[in-house]
Amino acid sequence: MIARTPPPPYYAVIFSTRRTETLDGYAETADRMVQLAQNQPGFLGIESAHETVGITVSYWKDLESIRLWKQHAEHTAAREMGRSTWYREYTLRIARVEKEYSFP
Repeated sequence: MIARTPPPPYYAVIFSTRRTETLDGYAETADRMVQLAQNQPGFLGIESAHETVGITVSYWKDLESIRLWKQHAEHTAAREMGRSTWYREYTLRIARVEKEYSFP
């Protein structure tokens, strides 16, 4: 599903990953993180695709909302599991969205 975001400006957090072979608990944790993020102030939407490289983009009202999400206790625990168990590597990028257009 493509996220429906408000008119820019807003922020995109782009999380690119390569997973390990160990996926025990991964899907449940990923679903829980989406549920939690959706309830965070400033959350605008999320898009995700996973093949050889996984890419998840979450959209946020401002940098403060992103900072608060990063500090959420369950998100912190999930991040540690990702580093120790689920990911070979990842890169996180934060970008300000200045322009948006869509079709149709």
